[in-house]
Amino acid sequence: MSAVKKIRVLVVDDSAVVRRMITESLSLDPEIEVIGTACDPFVARERILELNPDVMTLDIEMPRMDGLTFLRILQQHRPMPVIVISSLTQAGSRAALDAMEYGAVDVLAKPQSAWNLGDLREQLARRVKGAMRARLSNLRPSGPKSAPITQAEGGGHYQPRQLIVMGASTGGTEAIKDVLTRLPAGLPGILIVQHIPPVFSKTFAERLNEACAFEVREATHGDEVRPGTALIAPGDYHMVVVWENNAYRVQLRQDPPIHHTRPAVDMLFNSAARCAGASAVGVILTGMGRDGAQGMQQLKAAGAINLVQNEQTCVVYGMPRAAVELGVVDRVLPLDHIPHAILHALRAGSPAKTEKSVTTK
Repeated sequence: MSAVKKIRVLVVDDSAVVRRMITESLSLDPEIEVIGTACDPFVARERILELNPDVMTLDIEMPRMDGLTFLRILQQHRPMPVIVISSLTQAGSRAALDAMEYGAVDVLAKPQSAWNLGDLREQLARRVKGAMRARLSNLRPSGPKSAPITQAEGGGHYQPRQLIVMGASTGGTEAIKDVLTRLPAGLPGILIVQHIPPVFSKTFAERLNEACAFEVREATHGDEVRPGTALIAPGDYHMVVVWENNAYRVQLRQDPPIHHTRPAVDMLFNSAARCAGASAVGVILTGMGRDGAQGMQQLKAAGAINLVQNEQTCVVYGMPRAAVELGVVDRVLPLDHIPHAILHALRAGSPAKTEKSVTTK
């Protein structure tokens, strides 16, 4: 019986200590082999030609050529799954989000101390495996994007208890942007969980706010969920929603991680099922793992309408697949159909008025 083929990883970082620590961490996983390291992009280029790795981890701040420039060149000439490891600073978070736009599969926070990998040690092997399954062609969609939905198309009178809850992971920053930038102003409140490190989530929300027709910001504890506003869960905090004093409010918690992540989509969806029920619309976009499926099951049991992104347009079809396999999804759709589907679900109200079976476009 032949041995299982290991995932071959190239580690690129200008710090010898960080290269060693990442290598030692990944080497603990029997499914992963670190086949080489590089101290800068020029050395990395030679290692790629020589070793043909499956996945690369990439630092952003490096001598001779920065990681973003290298990533742009790499994804144009030799596309491959890249996990960016960036510093927990505002500059680092901005660079990390640039990297996602340039074709990185995932982003992780660089440890404050090179001697303490902390959460990175727990996350890295899992993210490498997820990156290996990524559909690279969906990281940077080609062709013209669908036009934003106009106010007239999206206009309508919504019920005060209506709520949109959304979750995503690998590939999700770009998918969420694609959906939100096509939605019109004036919709019920939107709550979003994206698996993302602290600091990065605030920068992500600020970028969305610049591009969307409505306000987008990072949630704070006690925020009221107002119509025409989208709130992003902060990295390292679970976000739940409650109904208090005739309004939805968010609570931020540091309960243990679920599915190895905090924030977790399941925490948000479970709370929405309890307080919004049939007035909620649940959405799961691209991402690895099963986070969100159990929460979507609770939403469905409470009468909500559930939408997920289809396999053909996902970077990783993990989270949507898990929900589909539970039989709790109303519609499975390409990414560019989801904004219209959200509006249709809001207008439909209770799914008792809609077709119960899963439909696919």
